[in-house]
Amino acid sequence: MQIRVLGCSGSIAAGNRTTSFLVDDDMLIDAGTGVGDLTLDELARIERIFLSHSHLDHVLSVGLLADSVVRRRMALRRPPIGVHALPATLDALRTHVFNGVIWPDFSRLPDPAHPVLEFVPIAVGQVLDFGGRCIEVLPALHTVPAVGFAVLDAQAPGRGAWVFSGDTGPNPALWERLAKMRVSTLIIETAFGDEEIALARISRHLSPALLGRELAQLDQPADIYITHIKPGELDVVMAEIGRLDTPHRIHQLAAGQVMRVG
Repeated sequence: MQIRVLGCSGSIAAGNRTTSFLVDDDMLIDAGTGVGDLTLDELARIERIFLSHSHLDHVLSVGLLADSVVRRRMALRRPPIGVHALPATLDALRTHVFNGVIWPDFSRLPDPAHPVLEFVPIAVGQVLDFGGRCIEVLPALHTVPAVGFAVLDAQAPGRGAWVFSGDTGPNPALWERLAKMRVSTLIIETAFGDEEIALARISRHLSPALLGRELAQLDQPADIYITHIKPGELDVVMAEIGRLDTPHRIHQLAAGQVMRVG
């Protein structure tokens, strides 16, 4: 199993794409602007989308993807693309995006019996198995209901999980769960520099100082990749992170990067 980073920026600018990961060739974790770099053939292979929360930088491409592939999927009589998210996230999508005003309701189009999208509720702690590719829903703590995800190859569980924190502030529940899990790779956000630590707290994001306190709760050394840095802030944030006293191997996440699980 492999995971390709389509986008990992906290917002947009030239060369910056917002959060999305492609698992193998048929599954997305979040659907930010990075999805737009996929070809039409690649878009048409997507069967499932897992959303961490309802904010625009993570869901923008769900509706655009549906619009791009509707004709191909209908011609081939493919089943709906599953959109897996918390009930509150699905409600937000129905109310504020797929409402016929912001975007057509592709959970009922091209007709209610054969829609392009199917909304599938998930819950923290749930584990979904897709042919040995296991997705566990992890707790996150953000300004809206939110989750993270752990991806594990059931054929090679000893090699550890790929973990995505989602957008989150300080979150004891995450570390309680990871203490019982073998973690090989952790993708964790650090949206702001320490100069804006007050804003990070209010918006339930992390800054380098807050990140250091969070990582101190992970008692197994792991490869840590930093995501969701705001455009123009990358050098400052990574320099501050570089001064942390931690046993973990910390790297900057980059769009186009490919990681292997299992």
